Amino acid sequence: MGESEMETIRLNNMQFHSHIGVLEEERVVGQAIQIDVEMQTNFTQLVTSDDVKDTLNYGLVFDEVADVVANNRVQLIETLGAKIIAEIKSHHGDQLARLIVRIRKLALPIDGVLDNVEIELEG
Repeated sequence: MGESEMETIRLNNMQFHSHIGVLEEERVVGQAIQIDVEMQTNFTQLVTSDDVKDTLNYGLVFDEVADVVANNRVQLIETLGAKIIAEIKSHHGDQLARLIVRIRKLALPIDGVLDNVEIELEG
């Protein structure tokens, strides 16, 4: 195995109750959001060590995302995404080759039919 081989870890469809939105009632009542985190790291050492310290601990990443959602009442999901990226990178930045965060807002103050709105940020 070469040194350029990458491992991709995805935390898919994490679900939280958030207090984000432009409208005040969105921030007061809150709404459901879904978050995906995709991380790429070099896995050459992982396959020989079989030790969690040689990979990204996705349980810790989940807890970090949950903490950001619980402690931020921002207006924009883009702002929340940037805060999630900063939090993950502050703990795991030296292990990351690529980080993507997707956030879906399910309850929208839009007079129309759609499932959700999704943003994607790469950091």
